[in-house]
Amino acid sequence: MGLLSKRKNKKFNYEPRFYKGEGNPYEIKHKFDDFRKTVGENPNFKQKFTNAFDEFKNSPDKATNRRILIIIAALIVLFLIFIEFDLSIFFSA
Repeated sequence: MGLLSKRKNKKFNYEPRFYKGEGNPYEIKHKFDDFRKTVGENPNFKQKFTNAFDEFKNSPDKATNRRILIIIAALIVLFLIFIEFDLSIFFSA
């Protein structure tokens, strides 16, 4: 029993009686999973981080990435102000 490995879910071959379509009707899948590399089986933490960074870097919407970075920077500044961190060390006066 591995401490760091994921436990695999049990799979059953249940097929509904009156289902005439293709595929599994009970499969839970996000609609964007086909377009993302970070979803699925990733062997290790480095590969997960590399895939996530490549997906963020090669995103077709650069404005969204820039907006996220601006929001993160604003939240960090607000946090530093909230804890009364002295911001004057960053500015020469």
